[in-house]
Amino acid sequence: MEDRCSPENERMEAWLDDHLEFTHSYFVKKASREMVNAWFAERAHTIQPSVPKENSSQQRTHHSSSDHCPSSNSTILPSALTLLDNRCPSPATVPSPAPGTPTRKISASEFDRPLRPIVVKDSEGSLTFLRDSEREPVPLCGSVMGEDGDGSGRRLDRCTRLLELVKEVSSHLDVTALCHKIFLHINELITADRYSLFLVGEDSSNRKFLVSRLFDVAEGSTLEESSSSCIRLEWNKGIVGHVASTGQPLNIKNAYEDPRFNAEVDLITGYKTQSILCLPIKNHRGEVVGVAQAINKKCGEDGAFTEQDEKDFSAYLAFSGIVLHNAQLYETSQLENRRNQVLLDLARLIFEEQQCLEVVLRKIAGTILSFMQAQACTVFIADDDSMNSFSSVFHMEHEELAEVLEAPKRGCDVSQINYMYAQYVKNTMQPLNITDVTKDQRFPWTCESADHSSSRIKSLLCTPIRNGKKDKVIGVCQLVNKTDEASSSIKSFNRNDEQFLEAFAIFCGLGIQNTQMYETVERAMAKQEVTLEVLSYHASATEEETRELQVTTVPSAQSLRLLDFSFSDFDLSDAETTLATIRMFVDLNLIQNFQMKYTNLCQWVLSVRKNYRKNVAYHNWRHALNTAQCMFALLKSGCLQNYLNDLEILALMIATLCHDLDHRGVNNSYIQRSDHPLAQLYCHSTMEHHHFDQCLMILNSPGNQILSGLSLAEYKTTLKMIEKAILATDLALYMKRREEFFELTKNNQFVWEDDHHRDLLRSMLMTACDISAITKPWPVQKRIAELVATEFFEQGDKERRELNIEPIDLMNREKRDKIPSMQVSFIDAICIQLYETLAGLSEHCSPLLEGCQKNRQHWKRLAEDCEKGLVNGLV
Repeated sequence: MEDRCSPENERMEAWLDDHLEFTHSYFVKKASREMVNAWFAERAHTIQPSVPKENSSQQRTHHSSSDHCPSSNSTILPSALTLLDNRCPSPATVPSPAPGTPTRKISASEFDRPLRPIVVKDSEGSLTFLRDSEREPVPLCGSVMGEDGDGSGRRLDRCTRLLELVKEVSSHLDVTALCHKIFLHINELITADRYSLFLVGEDSSNRKFLVSRLFDVAEGSTLEESSSSCIRLEWNKGIVGHVASTGQPLNIKNAYEDPRFNAEVDLITGYKTQSILCLPIKNHRGEVVGVAQAINKKCGEDGAFTEQDEKDFSAYLAFSGIVLHNAQLYETSQLENRRNQVLLDLARLIFEEQQCLEVVLRKIAGTILSFMQAQACTVFIADDDSMNSFSSVFHMEHEELAEVLEAPKRGCDVSQINYMYAQYVKNTMQPLNITDVTKDQRFPWTCESADHSSSRIKSLLCTPIRNGKKDKVIGVCQLVNKTDEASSSIKSFNRNDEQFLEAFAIFCGLGIQNTQMYETVERAMAKQEVTLEVLSYHASATEEETRELQVTTVPSAQSLRLLDFSFSDFDLSDAETTLATIRMFVDLNLIQNFQMKYTNLCQWVLSVRKNYRKNVAYHNWRHALNTAQCMFALLKSGCLQNYLNDLEILALMIATLCHDLDHRGVNNSYIQRSDHPLAQLYCHSTMEHHHFDQCLMILNSPGNQILSGLSLAEYKTTLKMIEKAILATDLALYMKRREEFFELTKNNQFVWEDDHHRDLLRSMLMTACDISAITKPWPVQKRIAELVATEFFEQGDKERRELNIEPIDLMNREKRDKIPSMQVSFIDAICIQLYETLAGLSEHCSPLLEGCQKNRQHWKRLAEDCEKGLVNGLV
């Protein structure tokens, strides 16, 4: 294993620290995208739905002082969740409901047309839903017949019939039905063989095209038959495209002589096109809104359309264009109404649940994925303490929409998420739409590694999420790979998608900000409640108690048997336990090495003892003393003191004495299930975090400041080691880390100069001392087992009484006959390999292994007697 702490590396790191400008310049020039991405990944955590309380971790086995048991369900968050701050913002008691997509089955593609913008910029440049109303004057139309002077009776009849036809269609608001009615009227006016009617369309990028509402229909066709096919034509191509772009009619006597005619349709259908009359349909502003086409005049000279046909056709279409425009306006208003309903649905989903950020983000991602038809959605939450990182990340794949009623079955690897685009959008505060990331030249990292996960990203849409005041980016929403609903191929995001995501982001910003404020207030209330509870139960040691201890003679370690691995506190009084603690600090030279005031040490020891609850059967002050004594014996008798520095020894002794401070006699599972305020402060290792907080509180209390002689750097280092050591007593964390430690020692790869290896060793030592009761002489071990069983059975009774659940066998007093067999399993699964490894590291630690093996034999015989019915449990 590479030595990361060699003198050469340390000198190089120190030089870089002293030359920050060079370091920054070198990193900007040479850092790869993977390096930058890894930097982001280590400073963010994924947000995953909490495991339901019924599936929380099982309770630990006998004699474990940690508050979690090693099981597959022991971790509340998946391994992909890397926390910078162990305090989880999500209340543990809040369930994780499904995102709840809108009941209207609708896709963003339905709105891919030039509707009014969803959001616009106001005079200050901020996005808003409000806009100034725009009124356009409607010009008065002149005569549509195009003739003045005296009208003949024939012209009057034609005009009267034309007005009747116009009146018949004037009330139609359904575009499809209106187009069919226009077809019937045109057939009456000019009697052609086939008809087509095309309407002008625009996509969200304002590119025009023509789409058929009627195509190649004949007389007698029904509404359903007429509207069954839909053909899209390019603008300014072919006869229809030419008429649409120029706004001028075409009357063609022989279609095959016109170069604009496309004969492919005739070849496919076998139909012979001869004459064509094609006219534009215009609205009241003279804009082309459609094109009507008649093919093959049924009667007349050479089957060609006459000038009168063209006039009648044009006159009718002049009125029809206005009616058609009104119908389109009505259709657009209906579509805009549906679009507004989608936004209201999203707002309802977000604002109906604002107690848990996890739930809000899951609803946001689920709704956006369903609506936008993207392959994945990632929401990045900005870090308030850093301009260049994110505090958390929530990622959802489109496939997970089918699993909304349950927690995701797979974790998200934060190192595989691309942070670069989100960081760019956060800094620029502008949306980013990339058609093909592999061809985009603005971001050089897209072509650095072809085999990286980013190569799976083709199209990307990223938009900032602002706070309520719109002056700060609190997050970024990123969509990748828009999927075509028909072909399932990947296509680019368009302007319509941008508008929807910007509108979504406004609601998301309000929802996220409100949820964050709620969680902040809730955490503060929970912390206040816990603090008041602790203050009402505990107090610092009095000056009188401190003076009495200060003048008392401290017995030697030999007389107190502190150097023996078989030590027992049963014969010591409470006063003698405090003296034993003082003796350990004295013999380890901690008072002298760190200039501790003896008065402060005495008061601190008494305060720690006072902050253990006396009504707890096992996890009390005496268990803390036994844990500290085992650490003392490992350092002295086990000869580990020679390998650890003074700060490490100080941290380990403080951690062993404080590792179960304010223990309530229940484990983490019970704390979570009972909706205790502590569960709202920490998302995993709940009690261990609380123990450390209590340790900090005492160390910072007046008169208890035993670390006041340390420098600032030493103080920070010591507190960090204390925190890690106390958290290491959570058996769930022990099970995660022990394999690495075992492999290092087994392969002779453990390096004492490696900080990571030393951290692993300290964690393993904490667990070895915490469960050291299993190594004591059999009479002591059996008596301690009775205390543990008493505490566990009391929790089981509470679970029945308060939570109305059946406790596990370990907590069930009705299953006390299984205690011996469970003890054997505990030794095999947790203890033996740990003590074997420590004995291999230092042969002077072998008494722990020998004591554990002897007790296994005793428990095995007792388990066999229980099976035969000779004894009942511990009796």
